[in-house]
Amino acid sequence: MAKKLLPTTPPPVPPAVRVQSSQLPGLDGLRAIAVAAVVVFHVFPGVAPGGGIGVDIFFVISGFLITGLLIRERARSGRIRFGSFWVRRARRLLPALLILVAVCSTAALFVGSDLLVGIGRQVLGAGTFSSNWLAIADGTSYFTGTTPELFRNLWSLSVEEQFYLVWPFIVLLVVLVRHRSIRTMLFVLLAVASATAMALLYVPGVDATRVYYGTDTHSFGLAIGAALAVLTSDMSRTHLEWSRWQRRLLPIPGAIAVLALLGLAVVLPADTALTFRGGLALVAVLTAVAIWASIIPGSALGRVLDVPPLAWVGKRSYGIYLWHWPVLVLLLAALPTWQDDPTLVWVLGAVTVAITVGAAALSYRFVESPIRRNGFRAAFGSGFRAGPRRGLRVISAILSVLLLFGAVGATSVAIAGAPREGLAQEDIAAGKVALANARSLPPPTPGEAGSRLTAIGDSVMLAAAPELQQKFPGITIDAVVSRQMSKLPAIVHRLVERNQIRHTLVIGLGTNGYIARPSLEEVRKMLGPDRQIVLINIQAPRGWESSVNRILSSFAADYNNVELADWHRAISSRISILAPDHIHPGPTGGSIYANAVGAALRRLADLPPYPNVNDLRVPTPTASRR
Repeated sequence: MAKKLLPTTPPPVPPAVRVQSSQLPGLDGLRAIAVAAVVVFHVFPGVAPGGGIGVDIFFVISGFLITGLLIRERARSGRIRFGSFWVRRARRLLPALLILVAVCSTAALFVGSDLLVGIGRQVLGAGTFSSNWLAIADGTSYFTGTTPELFRNLWSLSVEEQFYLVWPFIVLLVVLVRHRSIRTMLFVLLAVASATAMALLYVPGVDATRVYYGTDTHSFGLAIGAALAVLTSDMSRTHLEWSRWQRRLLPIPGAIAVLALLGLAVVLPADTALTFRGGLALVAVLTAVAIWASIIPGSALGRVLDVPPLAWVGKRSYGIYLWHWPVLVLLLAALPTWQDDPTLVWVLGAVTVAITVGAAALSYRFVESPIRRNGFRAAFGSGFRAGPRRGLRVISAILSVLLLFGAVGATSVAIAGAPREGLAQEDIAAGKVALANARSLPPPTPGEAGSRLTAIGDSVMLAAAPELQQKFPGITIDAVVSRQMSKLPAIVHRLVERNQIRHTLVIGLGTNGYIARPSLEEVRKMLGPDRQIVLINIQAPRGWESSVNRILSSFAADYNNVELADWHRAISSRISILAPDHIHPGPTGGSIYANAVGAALRRLADLPPYPNVNDLRVPTPTASRR
């Protein structure tokens, strides 16, 4: 009997089960959290002041998934097919985007208002994925825009698409490095460079749109996601190669990271030094930890994030993100009086969410999924194939094409007929003319109502300048667009040195960002105890509105020679008379603004002289300060 030969090499070990990136546990849930944070941030102002971090969560997820796909393709075939990669990205992004732009531009044509201002630039940016840089070049502000931009939210899509354009080349170079730790470190260094650029280029008190929109300054999330993809590229997807304690304990930091992200969405301000100097970078790191903990085989965190409601929203998060902002802007323009009633404001938000989710669901079912699976031609041609209800499908396909072409035509009409300036810009321009004319007038006489008033403000005061001049003849007004409170001490110091500041200083700042009480304290010390201050609070649908008004009210309550002009309360029931940005007053709103200042001046006039020559705070042992 022949001796049986033993094999000289062990049999091949079956490869670990590899799960496609789209099936990785927890990612849809993280997408749902991200898009919900952004929607709440925009639709319900003040509820989640840090909800904009959802964009940074998306960036990390995109960097992780795209880099992982490219690495696996390179490992599988030895090369990266750039054309195929870009075609897949086009299938994923373009169809829904085209329909959004066509439908919403058509709706804006009928709604009117200021919605068409700059629409040509916005459509060009959407079509070329350059919205962020076009907005920067145009000087458009993300934080203090004076016109309602219909497609403002597409800036982040442009950053991602620019990433998709160049990233395959970078990955191709990085994978030439043999050691995984070095490859990971290269991506980490890219992330550090981007986050550092954001921190260094951010200047407190200066509009932060360039820093926020810039692909160079806001790519650290994408790079951190890429580093995580390299770090986990060889991670097994099988339970057997992970110990039980690893599978049970490692998701804990991930759960903490998710809770921290939810907390930051509530408390992290949208436009402060903390946000740009480490806050958003922290969001990216926390997101990477959450992803890593979710994709561990059998992760409890992954199962929690994959619950059906979150998974459903996550799969449609792209459409939800696309639609929520244009729908909100259109509804605000179509129903301006709804903003005068706090209850209707919430109803407006709920209607926005309902339309957004419905549009995203339809887009996902009938546009995004078919084209992503079958391609453009196959998806369109399926309507003409033989089969049940072929006639109905043919009619539906033809009607869809006709509607789309009609919307594209309407978009062209909207672009051609777009006005150059919005109502807010016109009101601001009128204020500039009024201030220019005032310079040619003779000095005020002592008896004029404004002869003892110096006013320093931002674009809101500038828009109300004609009405301030009418109510207080002789008033001196120094107001410019986008001015922030941090600039006030230097302005007042210069006026005091030149002996150009009058008895009462009227301050109208805070619209353009968070304020700090020390700036007000410094100004009050410079003015001394013999001068008075009127602080005008703000009306602005921005995340910092309540914080700014709280600080102004508290400061006015602490000092007997400081009074609050409650512009917010005076206009809150008549928001519809403001410009479409719900911030800047026209002539009617300007009169209300001036009347609020007048009421504050009358309250100051009724007070006894300030009693303390040492300029100490007035004690407030009771609820009343007087």
